[in-house]
Amino acid sequence: MAAIEDLLPLGTGLERSYPVYVRGRLKFRVRQIVYVAFSLDETVMGFAFPKEERAALVASEPRKFHLPSPSDLRFNWVHADLSALEASEARELVVDAWRMVVPKKVSRAYDLAHPDGPG
Repeated sequence: MAAIEDLLPLGTGLERSYPVYVRGRLKFRVRQIVYVAFSLDETVMGFAFPKEERAALVASEPRKFHLPSPSDLRFNWVHADLSALEASEARELVVDAWRMVVPKKVSRAYDLAHPDGPG
């Protein structure tokens, strides 16, 4: 089971990324772009994800993933139930979301430094 404690060091350590608390909710940002956010009760993780692929992700594992509220469907965003995710899977989702908001050269540098992924 994944927990915020597993993800905080990663989100803080990724280049250009920093944590913020907005109304008590932890979010990871690059500049002003939020790429990961947690629910107030820390049970759900919202993360950046390509719009064109999210329906397939949700359909593939509906107990883990679900779409955001209808008003947020315009964003590249998906929600995941943290209790259904393994810690390593949650770390991969964080890194993939981060990749969507940083320049490709930053993402490539991460890949070179971490050939086995985020672990």
